[in-house]
Amino acid sequence: MAVEVGSKIKGKVSGITNFGAFVDFGDHETGLVHISQVSDRFIKDIHDVLSVGDEVEAKVIKVGDDGKIALSMKQLHDDEHENRHEHSHRDFHDHREHDHQNFEHRRPHYHHERRGYSALNGDRGNEHFNDMLANYMKESESRLSTLKRQTDGKRGGRGGRRS
Repeated sequence: MAVEVGSKIKGKVSGITNFGAFVDFGDHETGLVHISQVSDRFIKDIHDVLSVGDEVEAKVIKVGDDGKIALSMKQLHDDEHENRHEHSHRDFHDHREHDHQNFEHRRPHYHHERRGYSALNGDRGNEHFNDMLANYMKESESRLSTLKRQTDGKRGGRGGRRS
């Protein structure tokens, strides 16, 4: 079976390492799904997601000159997700173009007020922001000095390292 980049394969997990899982997919072909290519979310331990004997689907992302095959379960799911939503996305934009033509007539007119800021009273918003920034800086400096005191005590006080 000739394996091509971009093709979809089905196989069984034949081995698991710290860096990924080996997948056998017929005709004595084996590929590696790197731990970063298993899922969109971070995986600390691959054993939480896969185990030997699991049936998996993956996409071939690279075939090396040495015969090594790189697989991705993540890209396969991304492709399926993209294909599934392509039609609804196109329909959404068609409806949106139609709705956009009438949008100005339906849109209520609001004054943008957030945390004391209004377009009519711009200075008040700047004062509020400056107060928040000053409070943040004061609190940050306090936390930093506390942290520095704690770490200085653990390193033997002030001064450089002693040999």
